Amino acid sequence: MSRTATSSRTGFVLVTLTLGLLVAASSAPSPVFPVYQELWGVGPAAVTVVFAVYAAVLLVALLTVGSLSDHLGRRPVVLAALVGVIASMLVFSQASDVATLVAGRALQGFSTGTAIGALGAWLLDLAGPTRAPLAQLVNGAAPPAGLMAGGLGAGVLVQFGPAPTELTYLVLAGLLLLALVAVALTPDVVGRAPGALRSLRPVVQLPASSRGAFTAHLPGFLGSWGLGGLCLGLGPSVVAGVFGLHNHVVGGLVVASVAGVGAVTGVLTRHQDPRRVMTLGMAGLVAGPLVLVLGLTLLSVPVFFAGALLSGVGFGAGFQGALRGVLGTAPAHERAGVLAAVYVVSYLAFGLPAVVAGFLAPHLGLRPVVDGYVALVVVAGVAGLTASVRAGRRTPRHSAAVPGQLRRSPEACPLQERA
Repeated sequence: MSRTATSSRTGFVLVTLTLGLLVAASSAPSPVFPVYQELWGVGPAAVTVVFAVYAAVLLVALLTVGSLSDHLGRRPVVLAALVGVIASMLVFSQASDVATLVAGRALQGFSTGTAIGALGAWLLDLAGPTRAPLAQLVNGAAPPAGLMAGGLGAGVLVQFGPAPTELTYLVLAGLLLLALVAVALTPDVVGRAPGALRSLRPVVQLPASSRGAFTAHLPGFLGSWGLGGLCLGLGPSVVAGVFGLHNHVVGGLVVASVAGVGAVTGVLTRHQDPRRVMTLGMAGLVAGPLVLVLGLTLLSVPVFFAGALLSGVGFGAGFQGALRGVLGTAPAHERAGVLAAVYVVSYLAFGLPAVVAGFLAPHLGLRPVVDGYVALVVVAGVAGLTASVRAGRRTPRHSAAVPGQLRRSPEACPLQERA
């Protein structure tokens, strides 16, 4: 075994852990928000503003620097982004008002948007063609696993640890510092493409070979991440406001139930055809949220969490199937751009409905807002399920795309023309 091969395999593990940790840091503030509301006397609208700033700035980063690592290299871009995320954790740990939280979330959002596509593309680079299916699996499973770890871990620290508004962020800052050292030792293995300055123009760009697959799998991204936004944005509020459970660990369990089952589902379906995985996910995105609403109607915590677990199947399989279906068409030198496009639509679905729900909840009540949110997720699930079934009927079995097959592409074709 060569030294380069050993380094690449070790680097694959380190980049995987870094990706999961980055997503964990994004979900960790959710269990802390109720503490801020109690300490500072602020309402749900203030928390919604903090949530909205993160989602908006992350999207700006994806649209501008999301594909920068294709041109400058994975390592320097990820290192710079990790420095930004660490700084945001330190800002959070010293926050004493909403304005400081907004500043920290803005810094975290831009840094996360800068790194997330680069990390996913780096995994594919390090895996090479022979292990591409593994890299695609990790790209789909690491975000749900990170959401679970961040939400549940922060809930435990807030409930049982000292300094509930500081400890979570200081722990994450230390772990991210270790990740920064690990990334600095991980090799870049793919050459850099020209056009770094041109790539900064805010346009979502996809290779021509990926556009059809991206459109076909769009409901998977929208439904799965819309469900994730529901759990992170309203999950702790639902268990406290509807069921009267104010334990921060229980609030974190809502996130962990959906995201954890999502990660496990992604692993268990790794050898299945992406279209079948997508179909399973869309079915879960229809059934799971409906059971959630049934639990709220019956005021039954077990039924509610059963819906959360079933929703996790939809989250994991929906995102995994869609991601594998799209990444299988991406050429090596445009992977970060493809992943940036995936995360643009995913985080729009993740953030926008949650922000609207946060503003409507004080006026309409929590239950009607949750019902409307669930309806949107179910509509995306039905659309994706219908498309998957129709595609299965039209496409002969032997012509289905092989999971992990990376096809070369003609020149990139942007979703919107450059000026």
